Amino acid sequence: MVLRRGRLEVRQTPDPVPGPGELLLKTSSTAICASDVHFIDHPELGADDPTGRSLYDADRDIVLGHEFVGEVLAHGPGCSDRFPIGARVTSIPIRLVNGGGDGTRIIGQHPLAQGSFGELVVVAEVVARQVDGAVSSDAVALTDAFAVGEFYVRSANVQPDEIPIVIGAGAIGLSAVAALAARGVSPIIVSDYNSARRDLASDAFGAHVLLDPAVDSPFDVWRKVRAENDMWGAAVVFECVGAPGLLQHLVDSADMGTRLYCAGGWYTGDTLDVTAATRQGVTIQFGGGPMPQDWYGTLEAIVTGRLDPTPSIGATIGLDEVPEALDQARGSAGPARIIVHPNGAPA
Repeated sequence: MVLRRGRLEVRQTPDPVPGPGELLLKTSSTAICASDVHFIDHPELGADDPTGRSLYDADRDIVLGHEFVGEVLAHGPGCSDRFPIGARVTSIPIRLVNGGGDGTRIIGQHPLAQGSFGELVVVAEVVARQVDGAVSSDAVALTDAFAVGEFYVRSANVQPDEIPIVIGAGAIGLSAVAALAARGVSPIIVSDYNSARRDLASDAFGAHVLLDPAVDSPFDVWRKVRAENDMWGAAVVFECVGAPGLLQHLVDSADMGTRLYCAGGWYTGDTLDVTAATRQGVTIQFGGGPMPQDWYGTLEAIVTGRLDPTPSIGATIGLDEVPEALDQARGSAGPARIIVHPNGAPA
């Protein structure tokens, strides 16, 4: 599935070639992420990325996709014998430049780091991990998404007298709920306009209090719940939407001392009244993860069965259906996660 000049099409491209210390994988399962949509819809961010990790060039093929697992087909020069041919392997979605000495490129967001919406993908051996056992490839492909929630929840270090509020029950919101539930945090409040997503947060991932923000204010519900539970710590908010204006709304609605973790991402930019944030005494953290410990820890949880991310999968498709699925991913009515099988259904 090639992105070029703003258009998507399925066609043949040259096979990616593994360089020194790299593995060539046959993609078994890969997931659609909102980041794929943002990369398409906001090419200016990739065209002017000062970090060099992403690059949008309308005149070069880009294969999207960065949440994946595959089967080792070949080794580049200098590889070890850690991953035999046929091994099932996944990886943090980065391709190292000169072994990492000259930085990294995000797999699926750079012409020189082709992604997993294709039959083949190249990964660095040093950051790859073999996947053994009976866990499904679809579950493994969700590692990256659920590592995001793990990162923010680990960073928040929710205390026993604190009640978290998760804003948005898409894939990242669900990952935050799962990470909170794994730590025994209770109660967990989830706010989403979509009733099906709210129910999924509760039934599959461990949320306790569900609300529709069109009806109730998340902070009003939080105040009621903390009074009922005699828990008087600060609010801990995980913003997992990224809609313009939402951050300011949360700051204006917050109680003194609220901690706000911004996992949603603002790809169209936003503004914040710093005076209001200062008056409310909020602490705000943007981005920064997941870190390797979150990614590998999430993978281990999935492989060992401590975490089952598959209830978030709402559809499983082939490459030809990716453009339509990306349109679904643009809205909150679509499935939390859509899985793609570029080579047909995995064994």
